[in-house]
Amino acid sequence: MSKIIALANQKGGVGKTTSSINLAASLAVLEFKTLLVDADPQANTTSGIGFDPRNIKNSIYECIINNVDPHDAIQKTDTPNLDLLPAHIDLVGAEIEMINLNDREYKMKAVLNSVREEYDFIIIDCSPSLGLITINALTAADSVIIPVQCEYFALEGLGKLLNTIKIVQSRLNPTLAIEGILLTMYDVRLRLSNQVVEEVRSHFEEMVFDTIIQRNTRLSEAPSFGISVIMHDATSKGAINYLNLAREILRKNGLVTTEAAENTATL
Repeated sequence: MSKIIALANQKGGVGKTTSSINLAASLAVLEFKTLLVDADPQANTTSGIGFDPRNIKNSIYECIINNVDPHDAIQKTDTPNLDLLPAHIDLVGAEIEMINLNDREYKMKAVLNSVREEYDFIIIDCSPSLGLITINALTAADSVIIPVQCEYFALEGLGKLLNTIKIVQSRLNPTLAIEGILLTMYDVRLRLSNQVVEEVRSHFEEMVFDTIIQRNTRLSEAPSFGISVIMHDATSKGAINYLNLAREILRKNGLVTTEAAENTATL
């Protein structure tokens, strides 16, 4: 079984890139072959996992626009079982270049389908917009994770994103499911964080992951070293949170039993 999961929210600063990198790294550490796809022109996922976007010759852009074989763009990372399909700044122009292409919403799907069977999971980091690249990611994906920060205005724009997902489901990808809503940047000391958790859980109930991503210094530091938080400090709260999220996703997809997940809790 191979599964493609997009992380999307048109709001910036909600932890999309951090969650994409660290969820992908956690799945890889748990011995699932994983491809991390950077579908954001800012290329923060590419730099956050240790590559300089300025030195990238072939990226997701070349695969979509110039039909470059993704095998010629995929990079091996320092994390075992984790590969990267990088991005660079040229991706900014891809949406305009794609306007006149046939089946423009399916370009990323075609790229990922050609490597899909080589991976257990493909994780796509979307840009903070609801443009054509994000639509491509949602069309290619089996499911979507929506990161929501535990801060004021947390639910702002969420309705618009859910509406976009419904449009994609009705017109482009009828099998697209919502994997879950992921609460991020949780600060146990703040009453507001707890209020947001309660509000999101009362609104969306079963759609919300049990795992909550807490604010954590190691989590913030890791991208500056070009590594995931698991490689930076496997004992940190941030690493444990993302490993727990990976296990929760594995359980939801029937890929690991509860008992097996608990046995890996010491990783």
